[in-house]
Amino acid sequence: MSHSKLTLLFDGGCPICRREVNFLRSRDHSMRIKFVDIDLPNYRPEIYGGISYREAMGRLHALTAEGYVLKDVLVLQVAYDLVGLGWFYAPTKWPIFAGFAAFFYRLWAGSRLSFTLRPSLEELCRSREIITADEEEAIP
Repeated sequence: MSHSKLTLLFDGGCPICRREVNFLRSRDHSMRIKFVDIDLPNYRPEIYGGISYREAMGRLHALTAEGYVLKDVLVLQVAYDLVGLGWFYAPTKWPIFAGFAAFFYRLWAGSRLSFTLRPSLEELCRSREIITADEEEAIP
């Protein structure tokens, strides 16, 4: 049985995402966060709130222990709260900064793949479909 308060879906193929996850893991002494690499071929949306590979690659998602889906900056706010560093993202909750944080997150999410020299979201999804089809054909 998991004692996780949050299941954070992350792109293990993204060096910046991996760095952030490694930082959070290093601070998560109570193991309140479960980290799920959506870039692995065994990622199954049906286990994680029905969040498809495409959705998860397009923006940050997490699931609470109660099954609620969190997205974007809210994921980081909750994750940092859970590791005792909530003060770091506290300004993103303030009305004057919340809009800016959301805007800059959307910019980042939209350019993350090209910024990290990865294929486009379309290419990654096509590749994933090919891998999934190959796996299904291999099942006797």
